[in-house]
Amino acid sequence: MNVLMTNAIPFIAAVLVTATVASATPAITEQPTSSEGNPVEYLDNGIIRIGIDLSIGGAITYLADKENGINMVNSHDWGRQIQMSFYAGPKPFEPNGKKPKANWSHLGWNPIQSGDAYGNRSKVLEFTNDGESLYVKCIPMHWPLDNEAGECTFETWIQLNGSTVRVRSRINNRRSDKTQYPARSQELPAIYTNGPWYRLITYTGSKPYSAEALTEIPIKEKKPGVFPWSRFHATESWAALVDQDGRGLGVWAPGVTKFLGGFHGAPGAGGPKEGPTGYLSPIHDDILDHNIEYEYAYQLILGDIDEIRAHVYEHTKGPTAIFDFASDRQHWIYKNAHDSGWPIEESLHVALEQDKPALLSPENCWLASDYDTIEITAAFKTDEKVAHLQFKPFAPDASMPKAISFKVIPDGKERVYKIKLKGKPGYKGAIQQFILHPSKQGAPGNYIELRKVELIPNGK
Repeated sequence: MNVLMTNAIPFIAAVLVTATVASATPAITEQPTSSEGNPVEYLDNGIIRIGIDLSIGGAITYLADKENGINMVNSHDWGRQIQMSFYAGPKPFEPNGKKPKANWSHLGWNPIQSGDAYGNRSKVLEFTNDGESLYVKCIPMHWPLDNEAGECTFETWIQLNGSTVRVRSRINNRRSDKTQYPARSQELPAIYTNGPWYRLITYTGSKPYSAEALTEIPIKEKKPGVFPWSRFHATESWAALVDQDGRGLGVWAPGVTKFLGGFHGAPGAGGPKEGPTGYLSPIHDDILDHNIEYEYAYQLILGDIDEIRAHVYEHTKGPTAIFDFASDRQHWIYKNAHDSGWPIEESLHVALEQDKPALLSPENCWLASDYDTIEITAAFKTDEKVAHLQFKPFAPDASMPKAISFKVIPDGKERVYKIKLKGKPGYKGAIQQFILHPSKQGAPGNYIELRKVELIPNGK
């Protein structure tokens, strides 16, 4: 996916187009160990040191600045660490009648890298450490269930570069349930820090990459039944958990602006096995098909806030303006609609069988002043000659402007539709999301074949 590609991340960061069905994954009965007989494998470049624990799926359990050697990663239970975690339907997920732990039943299908809430470990299938990079492949466990392995494998590639960790992660799904469940929020990844790193800092404004003042997200007051983490928009695609002096761990996920984060427990102290913990996760809403190979990339940056932000500024390309659906969904999701499933081949074939179908772009922060036109390359097969485009202003108190109507030829043939944005009511400041309404009414056999959506810069 182009939104995860930058010069700073030397990995192919994409939802892959291949979707071959793998054979059943072999069982592992012995605890894996490294070449030194220790379940933790390390990389060390003289500046930072990182460790993955092969006894719990290769999750990251150690990350420290070599200058002080203090581990920042919390491992109070196997739902923490720095690890992969994915979500899909159904909710609750009850394979073969097995019931999830009551307080986690709302999570649904949720394989994670370390293990489950009952203490069963994920199983490592492969790992390598050549001194320059780490690779691990595991069979994950479903967090809410007792000893239920995922019908999938996880893979992670890790490299060090100066004070940064470059990570590429992938899920290879092989579910027997072939239902296309609605998009869910995916943690890309889930990050848990120890008690000293309790201050959550990011940029949440509408003028990213302009060196405006940062925001510190306040710690939520703990209340029964209240979601413990804060939802926020990090419009420069990074956020950090830092100590009282402003030093700590940042995560940069290019193209991602939806984040979750916060702190649990008494802030300021506590080690890897203690309860107090910071949490931080970049979030994309995505569909995880039964056979998908879904991949993402991110960087962990150690340093003070100014150093973390400077690293992002040095390497960022800003928000994507082109969504090309040749091989993946580009993080677009649907309401009252579904597509033909994985793999994606050349375009999105979205069935419009329900009323009020909608296609939603990922959220970001586009400056209206940069783009005056949007082009939609698509074939419409509907009973209507008008489609509609909405845009969601970034301002939290702004109402959704009235949709822009544009004429379409609903004969199933592909065309390029140019829609003028400049001068439309509400099109100013920053735009958070675009929503395409291909028709108002659905019917069997109706569809849109969406190949590309492109924001056209001013003057082009």
